[in-house]
Amino acid sequence: MPSSQSSPQHTPVARRGRALVWLVAGAFFMELLDSTVITTALPQMAISFHTQPIHLSAGVSAYMLALAVFLPLSGWISDRFGPRRVFGAAVLIFTAASVLCSLATNLWFFTAARLLQGFGGAMMVPVGRMVVLRVTPKAQLVHAIALLTWPGLAAPVLGPVLGGFITTHWGWHWIFLLNVPLGLLGFALTLWLVQGTAGGRRPFDTPGFIFSGIGCCALMYACDLAAQTPFDAMQTCISGLIGILALGWTVRHLRNTEHPLVDLKALRIPTFAAAMYGGSLFRITVGSAPFLMPLMYQLAFGYSPAQAGVMLLALFAGNLCMKPATTPLLRRFGFRTVLLGNGLLVVVGFLLCALLRADTPQWLAMALLFCTGMSRSMQFTGLNTISFCDIPPERMNGASTLSSILVQMSGGLGVAVSAICLKLASLIFPAQGHMIPASAFQLTLVIMAVFAGVALLDTWRLPADAGAVVSGHKETGRKTGRA
Repeated sequence: MPSSQSSPQHTPVARRGRALVWLVAGAFFMELLDSTVITTALPQMAISFHTQPIHLSAGVSAYMLALAVFLPLSGWISDRFGPRRVFGAAVLIFTAASVLCSLATNLWFFTAARLLQGFGGAMMVPVGRMVVLRVTPKAQLVHAIALLTWPGLAAPVLGPVLGGFITTHWGWHWIFLLNVPLGLLGFALTLWLVQGTAGGRRPFDTPGFIFSGIGCCALMYACDLAAQTPFDAMQTCISGLIGILALGWTVRHLRNTEHPLVDLKALRIPTFAAAMYGGSLFRITVGSAPFLMPLMYQLAFGYSPAQAGVMLLALFAGNLCMKPATTPLLRRFGFRTVLLGNGLLVVVGFLLCALLRADTPQWLAMALLFCTGMSRSMQFTGLNTISFCDIPPERMNGASTLSSILVQMSGGLGVAVSAICLKLASLIFPAQGHMIPASAFQLTLVIMAVFAGVALLDTWRLPADAGAVVSGHKETGRKTGRA
């Protein structure tokens, strides 16, 4: 009988691979937490900067715009300088920018530091994912993607709660200083774990970078405008139209140029295309929940911000509890069945949330949010995994960059679309002072449920054995047949 040391799961290479996944997941969590933890600290920061809290949106927007502009550049930089250098430099830049944010004494200094932070974050996300995907065997891809998914699920829930606690007890500066030990540890681990050299000197696609930057920046700015109050419809529509036109030209250019900044050929693979098209619509829908639910509890049900934050923690608990069941479910039923069945549960979850009222027992509401978090986690992991299950190694860099761009854009659109739907619903159910009727939120949640249902159409078109090489579902069926 072979010893445990001969098992592939216990070799030094396998152990280093698992450590690499945890390193990248930790870097993602640091980056995503930083973008959400700041929201509850804005009033105190405004006092320090001697300005109005509404003006601090410039710092928040600067970070998101830097991400949108530089994400398409990450694949080319990784090829040019190598993933080890780029990921390590990105962690250091993000950490140094965090220190600058903590030292900021005025709005302009803070905004410049957030721009630098956004550049570092734009390099970390796609390059880190690409490094993990290249070293992870297909059989272990579900587990690796599950670990890379949890920061995106946990950070939007934990961020506002953690930010409020730190700001109240330590001061807003510590929100950014907490990144220093994490960043230094991440850089040291990068030097040990990340491998990979430069892949060549392919020409830089200047038109692709310029127009993708304009398009992503304009569209993300339109998303930011849509979530603001009062709502400037004219400016939002103009910015959104510029973004759509610029991105449309960019797509045409990337398909026809010999050396595109972002390789779109991965979209010819059915599993990747389904995860990008229908998956983006799903992310827009699910991204609305952390925005809508706290607002509903505060503006419609009269909860305090702290009470609303505690309710949202049930989502995070559901996310965590679902992780151990992800791999067995995909192995037993396969990607298509799980994504369709679980996607319907997401739709039902939105509809049930629309039935919540101010007098709904708190334990019942938290149980519903817990179950919603579980289905949300399962769908994210399934979509993120099937995205890359059929991608060949030579397409992995472009696929990772494109996926990061669409995930970032759909996350911003989630807040924007839900904010616009809420404003339209408020025309039917007018606000009374600072309070918004529960009916407006309920109608918005129903609309989100419809979007979530439409997002399943791409999954419906996939073959029954889609992603079987990763899930192991096909092999399980054969063993059952022989038995």
